Amino acid sequence: MSTVAVTRLIEAPVASVWQVFTDLSRRRDWLSAVTRVEVLTGGPFGAGAAWRETRPMSDGGEITEEFHVLECVIPDRFVVTSPGIGADYKMTYSFVPVVAGRHRGGTMVTIVQDGGATAPAGRFLALIFGGLAAGTAEVAMRRDLDDLAAVA
Repeated sequence: MSTVAVTRLIEAPVASVWQVFTDLSRRRDWLSAVTRVEVLTGGPFGAGAAWRETRPMSDGGEITEEFHVLECVIPDRFVVTSPGIGADYKMTYSFVPVVAGRHRGGTMVTIVQDGGATAPAGRFLALIFGGLAAGTAEVAMRRDLDDLAAVA
């Protein structure tokens, strides 16, 4: 099991940040590293919502990941799961209002990704490439939060 966490200040109120981040139909509009989004469920964002995101890979290919909202506490946090190839991961997104100081009215957004191998090949790859995968995940999460900050 590996854990990667990133936090970023967004200079916008929690309600605005939450609205942008959870509007699945518009994710492609603001996520620079996403080429396609397919919403798999109807209705409002919440537990049970699901979607697929396609992102380019460094080798020129693409990867499509499916996400399922496991828990949702509007507008504080939500948890998504994503089955991978030989590994599964869970991501917890937290939205905390800044109530004092020069960034008052802003939002601290934290993403915590916990991943673990589910198959022998996945465990072997995690042993060899674990640090590289964690670094790649961290870069992607930071880019997504930068994109969010630019829009919210």
